[in-house]
Amino acid sequence: MATPSVAANAYASLSRIMESAAGAGGAGKTAAAGSTGPSFNALLKEAMNGVLETGHKSDAQAVAMASGKANVMDVVTAVAETDVAVSTLVSVRDKVIQAYEDIMRMPI
Repeated sequence: MATPSVAANAYASLSRIMESAAGAGGAGKTAAAGSTGPSFNALLKEAMNGVLETGHKSDAQAVAMASGKANVMDVVTAVAETDVAVSTLVSVRDKVIQAYEDIMRMPI
């Protein structure tokens, strides 16, 4: 179950991802459209890396607890943050698939 602080941390992480991708300069720009924002590919990579990093932190906390070096509360918090990150990623994936299917159903 996600707490308000975990949700706030997830939104803060997303905000940092958006800011870092926007500040990446030419790396996130699309050449064809000439837009100044980051490309979808860059945003997706950042989001995936963020979820992966959160998972690694959760694993590290679990290993530290098993060896007696971490608090149970830290492990629970890390697992909850990973749960929120994965749930967010799955929701985004579902929306992308739904958008693709909607586009494929459009008449030409």
